[in-house]
Amino acid sequence: MSLRWYFSKHCLLHPVTLLLLLLIYVPGTIYGYIWYEDQLVKTWNHHPHWQIPFVPDSPTASLFFAIAVLWLWISPKPSKSGFVQSIRGIIEALGVVTSVKYGIWATVIIFWGQAQGDVLYWEHWMLIIGHTAMAVTALLYARFFFFNWISLAVAAAWTFLNDSIDYGYGIFPYLPSELDDDLVLVRNFTFILTGLSVLSGAWARFVLRRKSDNPF
Repeated sequence: MSLRWYFSKHCLLHPVTLLLLLLIYVPGTIYGYIWYEDQLVKTWNHHPHWQIPFVPDSPTASLFFAIAVLWLWISPKPSKSGFVQSIRGIIEALGVVTSVKYGIWATVIIFWGQAQGDVLYWEHWMLIIGHTAMAVTALLYARFFFFNWISLAVAAAWTFLNDSIDYGYGIFPYLPSELDDDLVLVRNFTFILTGLSVLSGAWARFVLRRKSDNPF
């Protein structure tokens, strides 16, 4: 069995593969929200409550992706209802764009902090592996999703809005203390990464799909 088979639709869309994926994503998403508990509590106590949904970036990304995978498993064809398909497309686009964005962002931030003196522990390596896998997995599955350009535009708008609120109101994810004096650079990197994540999502969804031999 060649390595290419593991990246084929026959492997990636196999029920066992999708089940294993959900068995990883669901607990991982729950753990992610627990990870943000302290920041969620502080935001609730010191910020307007409407900002709460913009705090837990990575677990919300994995939640969107988990829902998209579950939907793909239950209904491997486009939804017949235009309204339902629109909702599905937005969730899929959000799952891909935000998973790529925050998967890369977290890994870069951890190594950026290390480069300035932060000490990495096993939790850091767990986050690096998990977030890198999150970005790669989103790109692998994007060609099987059904989101269109409008859904992608909605996902892009939401993600840029999230960035604006994070850095406009100071509710961005906690950074290594070594990066406190690099906040402007971190903010600029975050916005640029959002744009690149949208482009990569479009490439994986529309270009790779056309190059694939009957992705379904």
